[in-house]
Amino acid sequence: MKAKRLAVLKTYKLFIGGAFPRSESGRVLPARGTDGKTPLGNYAHASRKDFRDAVAKARAAQPKWASASAYLRGQILYRAAELLECRRAELEFELRRAAGGDAAGEVTAAIDRLVHYAGWTDKYGQVFSAVNPVASPHFNFTFPEPTGVVGVVCPDAPPLLALAGLIAPAILSGNAVVALASERHPLPAVTFAEILATSDVPGGVVNILTGMRAELAPQFADHMDVNAVIDGAGDEAIGRTLQAGGALNLKRYADHSLAPREWMETPGNPYWILDSVEMKTVWHPMGV
Repeated sequence: MKAKRLAVLKTYKLFIGGAFPRSESGRVLPARGTDGKTPLGNYAHASRKDFRDAVAKARAAQPKWASASAYLRGQILYRAAELLECRRAELEFELRRAAGGDAAGEVTAAIDRLVHYAGWTDKYGQVFSAVNPVASPHFNFTFPEPTGVVGVVCPDAPPLLALAGLIAPAILSGNAVVALASERHPLPAVTFAEILATSDVPGGVVNILTGMRAELAPQFADHMDVNAVIDGAGDEAIGRTLQAGGALNLKRYADHSLAPREWMETPGNPYWILDSVEMKTVWHPMGV
């Protein structure tokens, strides 16, 4: 009698510094299908140490990314959208089995969101800058600069579109990101990371963790090398944790949470770019 073969289930790892390490704690969590029973694989349960490692990689990558021209950053974001388009069948499969819903529509929206924000890389500075009138013989300019390392907390749904829609406006200005993926449906985020790893996005610019929001939210808020937190979780308790920690170290906090339907219906918001930049003012003498 032929023995029944057991499928070899994939273990989805973290995405830190352009590599895919396991959690330093060795912990994994089971991923199940939309019925709550079908095993899909296992995914890494990120620890506080994993978060600190991701922040260190993001900090190391951020200066070079910020020094790249706006045009180049736009081309790199557009390239990421191209790769998502080429591998949309893989993403749709992952979404259908892990989260259900309109998988094809969500992948299309995620691709379009990346293209939308790619177009803003060399335009947001012109739109949001200013030439200020002053009462002295000087030119006075105000313009946006990246704030540094940005923490992003994603909602449970839509797992792919929300991740892309929160990361893109943060990195287009030259920031690096540490993102915590959907707690309930993390697998599409790791597949997205595998696509990013083969794109032109430099290692460390985007770091994606999987695990428990309640465990890692205090680390996002308290870590002194995280300059801003973008909260898309839509969870009041998590929001309070992030704001309370940020109040102690003067970390910027922005609430970008939307209902699942709004994520699908709302186009990219250029004003979200402003939540992860600092406005710098420069004086320059006019001369005589």
